[in-house]
Amino acid sequence: MARPPLLENGKKTKGRQRRELRRVEDKEARQVTFSKRKAGLWKKASELALLCHARVSVVVVSEAGRAFAFSSSSADAVLGGCGDSDAPEEDWEDLEALCRETRERAAEVEKEAERMSAAGNKVLELQRLTGKRFWFEVDTAALGEEELPVFVRALRRLRDNVGRRADKKQATPRSTVALEKPYRP
Repeated sequence: MARPPLLENGKKTKGRQRRELRRVEDKEARQVTFSKRKAGLWKKASELALLCHARVSVVVVSEAGRAFAFSSSSADAVLGGCGDSDAPEEDWEDLEALCRETRERAAEVEKEAERMSAAGNKVLELQRLTGKRFWFEVDTAALGEEELPVFVRALRRLRDNVGRRADKKQATPRSTVALEKPYRP
């Protein structure tokens, strides 16, 4: 796989850049922006609720009219309890436990991704050393117990993708082109 060229300043990407605050005209880009900004808003709201023990509710309505809501407790409790005393300590403990669990799950996912990446790198290295053209031609006897399940999952994913493409090709009607008779003088 070819690496992207470096920019003039020697960096790989342009990094985070500020965007002019105006409506995004391209519909697909607008949807992507909405999703990313919404995720960032949710993250900031949850951090505010967790760090400050604040009751936070956020409601966002998409261009299509779908409502998305985030609340540190129920939205009714937040809206109905304006000016009331703080929520019980158990609620905050539950929220903190949920955040800890989320961080633990994220660490597990990261660990699994690293394990899969290491297995993939080993397969690619074996491919290079043996001179095979494709990664799936690698001799499985050279793989260890850790890499073998990852390799099997990748093969199944490849098989499924090939099957879907074959089904799609068969489903599309072929244009019938009349074959011309060869010219014979």
